[in-house]
Amino acid sequence: MNRQELQKKVRHTVHQLIWEKGYASPLDLFLKMEKISPKLVEEWRFRRVPYLERVLNGNLGQLSFIMKEFRKTARDLNLKESYRPYMSWGKGAKQQLRFSKTGDYQVERHYSTHYIKLPKQEQADYKHASGEFNQQQESDEA
Repeated sequence: MNRQELQKKVRHTVHQLIWEKGYASPLDLFLKMEKISPKLVEEWRFRRVPYLERVLNGNLGQLSFIMKEFRKTARDLNLKESYRPYMSWGKGAKQQLRFSKTGDYQVERHYSTHYIKLPKQEQADYKHASGEFNQQQESDEA
C-alpha cells in the first residue's frame, strides 16, 4: 500500500471511528486497520509483550506516517485532544503500559492521546479558545 492509499485509509478509518464511538484513539485505529489483532492487544495489556510497537504489523516508518495522518485528520475535524494513559490489566500493581521500544515521552504521549468529537456549541467555544476565531477575525479586518 503506497502513502496516498494509506492516507486515504487512515482518514476513512478515523471518520468511521468518530461516527461509531464519538472518539478515535491510535489503538482503535490500528485494530480497525488490522495492524494488530485483539489477541495481541490483550497480550500487551497483560504485560506479556513489553511494548506495543513490537507486535504491530508494519515498519516504524509506516506506523509513524499513520500516526501523523491520524493527528492531522483529528485537527482537520476539530477534535479535542484527551490524554489517556493505558494501565496494565491482571493481578498485581497496575503499571503504565509502553507503546514504543524507546519509551520516548513524546511518542508515548501521541499513542496515548484520544481525539473526541465535541458537541456543536463546544466546538465553537474550542475554536475560539484555540485562536482560530481570532486568526479569522484578523484576516477579515485586513
